[in-house]
Amino acid sequence: MLRLQAKKTLSLAYPIIIGEISQISLALVDSAMVGSVSYKQLAASALVMSVINIPFVFGIGITISVSQMVSMSHGRRDSKQVSHYLFNGFWLCAITAILIALLLELGKGILMHLNQYPEVAALAVPYMSIMGWGIIPMILFLALKQFTDGLEYTKTAMVLSLCAIPLNAFLNWLFIFGHWGFPRMELYGAGLGTFITRTILFVVLALVVWFHPLFKRYIIIGKRVWVLRWGTIRELLGIGVPSALQIGMEAGAFAVSSILVGTLGAISLAAHQIALSMASFTFIISLGLSQAGSIRVSNAFGRMDRKEIDGIGKSTLYMAWAYGSFCALMFILFRSHLPFIFNDNISVVTLAATLLLFGGLFQISDSSQTVTAGLLRGIKDVKVPTVFILIAYWIVGLPLGYYLTFHLKMGASGIWIGFITGLTFSAMFLYLRFRRMTRIGRAL
Repeated sequence: MLRLQAKKTLSLAYPIIIGEISQISLALVDSAMVGSVSYKQLAASALVMSVINIPFVFGIGITISVSQMVSMSHGRRDSKQVSHYLFNGFWLCAITAILIALLLELGKGILMHLNQYPEVAALAVPYMSIMGWGIIPMILFLALKQFTDGLEYTKTAMVLSLCAIPLNAFLNWLFIFGHWGFPRMELYGAGLGTFITRTILFVVLALVVWFHPLFKRYIIIGKRVWVLRWGTIRELLGIGVPSALQIGMEAGAFAVSSILVGTLGAISLAAHQIALSMASFTFIISLGLSQAGSIRVSNAFGRMDRKEIDGIGKSTLYMAWAYGSFCALMFILFRSHLPFIFNDNISVVTLAATLLLFGGLFQISDSSQTVTAGLLRGIKDVKVPTVFILIAYWIVGLPLGYYLTFHLKMGASGIWIGFITGLTFSAMFLYLRFRRMTRIGRAL
C-alpha cells in the first residue's frame, strides 16, 4: 500500500522537482557566472538575495493557496470552482507581486545601512532594483504553475523551466561579459538576464493555459465564474498567508543570517552564500516532494478519504527521510570539492567546506519538516504549524546562532549550528502534529 502511494507521489513529484531544480539552477548559474567576475560581485549578489528572499517567498506562499484550492475542487470534480479559484488566485498573486516589487524599489537604499563592506553594498543597490521588478513576472508564472500543478499536470511548467536554464545562461553571457556588442554590465547584467527570462516564462505559460485543450474547459466557463469575490479571496488568504509566513520565516531566518555573516567580511559572506546555495539546491527537491504530497493529500481531503490521507502522508515522509540521509552523506563526502563550482579563492573555499559539513548535518531535519508542513497544509492545518516554525527559527535557531557566532566567537559556523538546532525542533513537532491530526481523524 505504502509503496503504491510512494510511486503515485513520485510520479506527480518528479516534474515538480525538475521544474524547481531548474528554477534554483537559474540562481546557481547567476552565482557561478558572477563569481567568475569577482568574489565581491558574488557577495553583493548574496546580500541582495538575502534581502529579496524575505518578501519574495511571502509571494510564493500566496501562490501555494492556488494549488491547494484547485486540488480540493478537482478532488470534488467541480470544474466551476477550479476555474473560479484560478481567476481569483491569479489576481491576488498579481496584486501581491506588484506590492512586493514597489516595496523593494522604495527600500533599496537600506543596503547602504546594513554595516556591509562599502564596495559590496554599492554593487548591490542597482542589482536589487532589477531583481525586485523581476519578481512580478516570476510570481505570475508561479500562480499559473500552481494552477496546473493542482490539476496534477505537473509536466507543463517543468518543460518551460528546463528551457529557461540555457536561455538565462545565454542572456547572462551577453549582459555580464558584454558579448555581441552589448555593454559589459557584470552583476546588473545578471539581473537583467533573469528579468527577461522570467518574463518569457510567464508569457509562454499563460499562452499554454489559455489555448491548450487540457485547460480549455476551465477557460471556456470563465464568463460564468470569473468574478472577484471577497469570500474567495479570504479563503485563499486563509491558506496563503500562513503558508507564506511559514516559508517566509524560514527564508527570513536564512536571510538575516546572511546579513549577520556579512558583518564578518566579504570572504565569510561569499563562503556562506556558497554553502547556502548548495543547501537550497537540495532543499528544492524536498520542496517538490512536499508540494506533490500536499496536492495529493488535498485531493483526498476534497473526497473526505482519511485512509488515503494517512497512506500518502506516511509514504511521503519515508521518502523525505531517505532523501535527507542521502544528501547528508553527499555533503559530508564532497564538502572540499563543491565550493570550487562557485569560486577558487582558497580562503572562501576552505570556509565554505566547513559550512557544508554543518549543512550536511541538517539535511534529514530540513527534508522532514518541509514535507510535513506540506502535508498539514493539504488538510488545511496551517495555523499551529506556523507557530511551530516561528519558534524553531526565531526563538531557538537564530538567537542560538547569534550567540555562538558573536559571543562565543565561532564565526559563520555558529550560525549554521543554530540552523541545525532550529530545523530539528521544527521537524520533530511538525511530525507529531501530523500524526496526531491523522490518528484521531481531525483532518476530516
